Amino acid sequence: MAALYEGYTLCAFVPQQNLSNSGIQGVEIERDSDHVLVTDSSRSVILYKVSDQKPLGSWTVKQGQSLTCSAVFNFQTSEYVAVSDNKVIRIWKEDDPLLDKAFKATVTSDIYRVLSIPSWEPVVLFQSGAVRLLDSLLSAPQQPIEDVLSQEESIRWSTCIAAEKQQQLVIFTTEQKGEHFLYLQGLNPNSLQRYRLEREEPGLSPLSFSACYRNRHIFLTYLYPNGRVYQSVTSVRAQGGDDGAQSLPVPRSLLLVLPVGEGLLEAASALVLDEAHVAVVGVPHPSAGAGRDFLCIWNTNFQTLQAGKEMAGRIYGQLWSFSNKLLIPHGKTLSVIPFECPKSSLASALGKLKQAKSKESISSTFVPSWNSILHGDKAQPLRTAETRSTTSPTIDQVLELIKTAPVEEVQEEVERFLSRSDIQGLQPSVGRIASTLVSRSLDDPAFYSSHTLTQLLNTQCLCHSVCPDLVLLALERKDYFLCQLCLQFFPDIPEAVTCVCLKAFISVSFMETVILKERGVVSLQNGFSPTSVEDFSDGMSGSKSRTEVDETTFNQPGLKCPVGSHKAALLNACKIQIKALISSLLTFIFVTFQLFLQYLHFLYVKCSQDHLLQVHGFRSPSLSQIMDWVCLLLDAHFTVLVMTPEAKGLLLSLHRFVKSQVKLVSELGKIEGSLQELDKMKTKRDIGQYSIEVIELL
Repeated sequence: MAALYEGYTLCAFVPQQNLSNSGIQGVEIERDSDHVLVTDSSRSVILYKVSDQKPLGSWTVKQGQSLTCSAVFNFQTSEYVAVSDNKVIRIWKEDDPLLDKAFKATVTSDIYRVLSIPSWEPVVLFQSGAVRLLDSLLSAPQQPIEDVLSQEESIRWSTCIAAEKQQQLVIFTTEQKGEHFLYLQGLNPNSLQRYRLEREEPGLSPLSFSACYRNRHIFLTYLYPNGRVYQSVTSVRAQGGDDGAQSLPVPRSLLLVLPVGEGLLEAASALVLDEAHVAVVGVPHPSAGAGRDFLCIWNTNFQTLQAGKEMAGRIYGQLWSFSNKLLIPHGKTLSVIPFECPKSSLASALGKLKQAKSKESISSTFVPSWNSILHGDKAQPLRTAETRSTTSPTIDQVLELIKTAPVEEVQEEVERFLSRSDIQGLQPSVGRIASTLVSRSLDDPAFYSSHTLTQLLNTQCLCHSVCPDLVLLALERKDYFLCQLCLQFFPDIPEAVTCVCLKAFISVSFMETVILKERGVVSLQNGFSPTSVEDFSDGMSGSKSRTEVDETTFNQPGLKCPVGSHKAALLNACKIQIKALISSLLTFIFVTFQLFLQYLHFLYVKCSQDHLLQVHGFRSPSLSQIMDWVCLLLDAHFTVLVMTPEAKGLLLSLHRFVKSQVKLVSELGKIEGSLQELDKMKTKRDIGQYSIEVIELL
């Protein structure tokens, strides 16, 4: 399934006075996907490095002048191109301090936009519909510009795409008296095609357009205020030609019908991410109430909502995408939201992929259950569809039942609802059911159905933004298994909530160890008493329990884990996505912090020695994730570590390990040159069946 991860702020901006415009004209990629140019609606162009969230350069035109289209990067000359006052083209380099002293050229017609894509020369699109290559235009700035568009026809949207056979395509849409047209302008050879889009309801115009190129066809996707997303497909002609005077009708197909709530959409946008996924902003979430703005990813093949993230502040209907990152202005900030869209299947799109596994695989999903360890509750397998009633209730009936019925009745009705045959309509309802369950559980201390919430989570139709109180409710009820599932399935859990989970898990580990020591239990198996291990292994098949296998793999002579294997599995679920909040880490008390740092040290040493640690459901984080946590913890508690005697041994151990790693890298650096030379050497084609080759390493 597609996923939206925790975002971060790239920059702040000042919205227009009427608050209907964000004040950002455009965001364009620079030399690579980690550098972007942000052009505001007044006079400034700012270069940002996305990964560092910091500006690298800023340029501004003089008072009284204005930038009339977004600045772009010329990938062939490594220069920036912008247009001021509609007709003045400005070109400058990154080290030029003043935009006013940069190269300027005045043309004879108003420019709509400058378009630039990697490996191609920038293209200038005029408001008249004419197109010129930048170099050709600059060689004769006063050349006459023809009128391609009809009278009262104006451009609404444009983009540039590289097609096959070394051809660059300029694509733009226009509007004339309620009619909408699509233009395809080919360059080298020149060709122009004009298409007429089908009309929607009277008075409705598309809110956004998005285009992509596949298999010699242009796929144009557009969103209407009534929530309907259409797609029109046109072929790219191989031969040059000019059909600009004609208006060929282009058919459309209905791609999605989005929920709009009451009234029509005002500021919304749909952006194609790949063949099966569309990002949508400014459209209500089907599981959330009115007045809340979301960024969502929909699967167009299976008509399912796969990820959603609530965005604070006003939405302006603007959305950009660069290399698995979405950039969206909301409120007074421009945010970066990482995402991923793996290849879709029907099972994964409907959240049913795990249910297709074997019985053993399903059992292994529930093995690291903290309830069975800490509370003595054994994980109950979910009842299969064969045991449910064939008649399922409606969503409204289920929601009303949850508000007043006892736990057993709620559990039975939700199971019946989840067994419904019309699976496509199930996903929006799961969020509403979960939110209602959580609300009643928070209001009524006597009501709590862990089994039902687990069922909803295993559909994989939930995310943190849809039901933000679920994780905190699970922590309050000490339902650590449910916490683990949330951390596993929710891609958008804020780092502050992750830190709260970490403190709770580590505190339980520490307190259990203290209690066992006070009781005189010294024969522990990786932090657990033999009794608890035996209890946990009762339901396992085979001569050797899963716990024993995990601990044999986990602990080796001279390498002891400071927490139990089940606790380790839960700690590993707290994966760090991006930079954690230092302020949240500062709330760790020293004992909690020290135990977590000891575990991270152990985990790093273990992962460095064994790259096959991802066995038996251990779910170890990557080395880079471990190092991110270690560095953040050390930054947050450096003074405490230095001043506390109990931390001296841990610091020395960390120091010795880092020293050995530095030495290893140093030794590898000595042979780096030789390895590079080996890589550059070309293998001889005709070697024969046997040969001896002498390679000299200088």
